[in-house]
Amino acid sequence: MEEQGKTRNTPARRITPPSAFTSVLLPYQVRWLADTAPVKVCEKSRRVGLTWTEAADAALAAAAARGMDTWYIGYNREMAREFVETAGEWARRFERAAREIEEFVLADEARDILAYRIRFASGRKIVALSSRPSNLRGKQGRAVIDEAAFHDDLAGLLKAALAFTLWGGLVRIISTHNGADNPFNDLVNDIRAGRRPYTLHRVTLDDALADGLFHRICQVSGREWSADGERRWRDELFSQYGDDAEEELLCVPRASGGAFLPSLLIESRMRPGVPVVRWRMPDSFVERSEYDRRAVTQEFCERELLPRLVAPAALSAATTPRQTFAGVDFGRSGDLTVVWIFELLPALVRRTALVVELSNIPFRQQEQVLFFVLDRLPRFTAGALDARGNGQYLAEAARQRYGSRISQVMLSIEWYRENMPRYKAAFEDEKIELPRDAEILADHRSLVVEAGVARVSERSRSAAHGAGARRHGDAAIAGALAFFASHQPAREYAYTPAPRLCALDEAGAPGLLAGADDAGYRSRLSRARLEA
Repeated sequence: MEEQGKTRNTPARRITPPSAFTSVLLPYQVRWLADTAPVKVCEKSRRVGLTWTEAADAALAAAAARGMDTWYIGYNREMAREFVETAGEWARRFERAAREIEEFVLADEARDILAYRIRFASGRKIVALSSRPSNLRGKQGRAVIDEAAFHDDLAGLLKAALAFTLWGGLVRIISTHNGADNPFNDLVNDIRAGRRPYTLHRVTLDDALADGLFHRICQVSGREWSADGERRWRDELFSQYGDDAEEELLCVPRASGGAFLPSLLIESRMRPGVPVVRWRMPDSFVERSEYDRRAVTQEFCERELLPRLVAPAALSAATTPRQTFAGVDFGRSGDLTVVWIFELLPALVRRTALVVELSNIPFRQQEQVLFFVLDRLPRFTAGALDARGNGQYLAEAARQRYGSRISQVMLSIEWYRENMPRYKAAFEDEKIELPRDAEILADHRSLVVEAGVARVSERSRSAAHGAGARRHGDAAIAGALAFFASHQPAREYAYTPAPRLCALDEAGAPGLLAGADDAGYRSRLSRARLEA
């Protein structure tokens, strides 16, 4: 799977691969090589062949007439030699001229480093180092940092490697995880949060199996593939790794648990005066006539919501209305439906303008409330709605009314993995403002990290306002959805109405056409009649 931070593509600097190239590689390996971003990172399972794939790319880059040198940095001698040997095998497969592997000593600031080198007829070379050099100054081309999580000073090594990109070079970082509190995991989370403009790939063992890894193993080893055989092979691997299987095979950093957002961090982003409107109705409300339900809901909207939508402090401070965004987490009787509205400040701070919580409200009245709010938002730009289960009805209705501005989100482990780090980064970077409200604080505190992913725990349910109402982190998910919506590409639509046509009234004076509602024109017309 490939994830995108900011992606800046550079022209590919490799020769066209032979046809044998794509016939050998699996889809996730092809996706890795097809990504030409200046810096790309892969969090991976053991035994999926990413380093083997990168050796192919290094061989192609070195063999090209306008290619690049590759500097491979592992953390032991065996890794270094294996990388160069693999690159040599790829060169022979591509029928590209390459000399025999050389072993030499590279002088470094702190010590001499054993290195392996293979030279190509193009004049380019691949150099694999047996341990991390203190710096990479004076070198150009491609830097490959393998098993980055196991290097002593990844931050320093990455800083040195990034200098390659100043002159068109490339940096490739590949690793399995080595704990949640590891610089490599921090790097991965920074990319997901949008702090680093690199591309991110993720390949678990199950991803690789879905792309045909075991089929290829059977093909190479002369075994016959079967679904039972693949399951047994997978089970044996998990048994071998034991308690480390999730980290080594499923890309879940070890010991990654506990609260996702510390209470002090949440409270530091809370502001007084932001309206939070809550509405709960008894079970009998659903049995009332459609007319009664619509009338009661309309009265609630006009009494509780309209004053906060016409001129709320958050939405009226700017001379020009700011863009607004909506997120909706759906609930019916067990959980709450929460409508969260952000406005985008000039400094790119997402400030909460309004939160509406609905408890035990029928589907059609939830739609009525949502449309009442969205229809009155200034510069409503985008919204994201929970489209799981019964929430699909409301998400679909909103999409039909507001078009492509609405994202229908199927909340899943993958969605949480990709989007919650960015939500947390907004708290850490002071780019978000929430209402100062105890229930909203509790909902955000209910976000926990389970199996390496931030989400609301299935065990996390708390009593809310009113009998029968329960909270399940609903406000936190609505806030995350609104934040997600604020990062979606969207186009604003607006229009300037044409002047109203006039007609003569019964007295022969200018009048408005039926249905016209230009208050200013009516005022001027009245004054003209009085003066006459």
